[in-house]
Amino acid sequence: MKHKTMGLATATLLFLMPSAVSAARTDMVDVSNHNGYMTVGNFTAMRDRYGVKAVVTKISEGTYYHDYTARNNIATAQQAGLYINGYHFARYNNVPTAQAEARYAVAMARQDGLPTGAVLVADVESNSNNTDYWTMNQANNAFKQIVEQAGYRYDIYTMASWVNRKFNVNGGSGWIAQYPYNLTTNRWTNHHAWQFRSDQVFYGSSGVFDASQLYDDYYTGGQNKNAVISNGDTYHVKKNENKGSNEDYAQYGSFTVGTGLNIRTAPSLNGQVVGRYQAGDHFTYNHVYIREGYAWARYTTYSGRTVYAALGRMGGEEYGTRYKGNSTASKRVYVVRYGDTLGSIASRYGTTVNGIAQRNGIGNVNLIYPGQRLYL
Repeated sequence: MKHKTMGLATATLLFLMPSAVSAARTDMVDVSNHNGYMTVGNFTAMRDRYGVKAVVTKISEGTYYHDYTARNNIATAQQAGLYINGYHFARYNNVPTAQAEARYAVAMARQDGLPTGAVLVADVESNSNNTDYWTMNQANNAFKQIVEQAGYRYDIYTMASWVNRKFNVNGGSGWIAQYPYNLTTNRWTNHHAWQFRSDQVFYGSSGVFDASQLYDDYYTGGQNKNAVISNGDTYHVKKNENKGSNEDYAQYGSFTVGTGLNIRTAPSLNGQVVGRYQAGDHFTYNHVYIREGYAWARYTTYSGRTVYAALGRMGGEEYGTRYKGNSTASKRVYVVRYGDTLGSIASRYGTTVNGIAQRNGIGNVNLIYPGQRLYL
């Protein structure tokens, strides 16, 4: 997370291959006015192509700056089915100034629609925070108390060189920034998250982004998006006023159909019907959406078409039997053709660049060759 109070970035789309890594995952991105007004499509592409689960948007800075893109970015991230959180760029250096900034951050977060229970992060990395260890610990705690009293969850973000040197960052807390050349070794695994780069490029979005790897479910609202969720366990979704009836889970599995089931072009009863399953048919899927009171499975046909089928009603009837799987559940093998990129293959088969690279031991995502066999 950088100090981002720059002007609106150019809206020109950058059609570039992402620079992926073999260990660090793009679980979370942070955005601000530096990235402009993010669209639902921007966030959806991050989710589907790169496995992004959570977003942290800048809310405020000091007691004088309110990020004008925050309200939009909160709404569009939620519409894309991502967990949304906020951050405040701290200028405080004692308890009174920390309290003033916390009150300002909370007021702006509420104004922008940041949902209660989201994480509101103190981004502590400025030279103005560079005071003595004891004073900064007290200031951070003062900020934390006001944030939590307002119904938000607190975390602290800082650079690796400041951890337990400028102030205390306990294990089991904290979001730590360190940008090493070698990204094949996980770092800061005893904290919530590790921000491993500040120059991530996402297909369809302009500019560059900070990317982070998550080590627990703190920034995803305490929910494991990779868990298999049964319909009976998700009756609450349509009643959750903060999230509405739209959620999604980056999960893999297989499904044995128990009744006649339409195959559609969208996770909706309005989606065009392009086929039909009969009882006893079987398919594997790579994502689950909750829409219109139904759980929908997404998968990619061997012809490369993305389609959807209802797994059942929320809190009600199951239309078959789900079995837990993982990213290699389908065991589909693709033979690389001339002109292919990992980005085009991932898009065609409903997976991610990082996922293909990790499953096939690819260190350089820009280097694949015709005839290479890839597990999707």
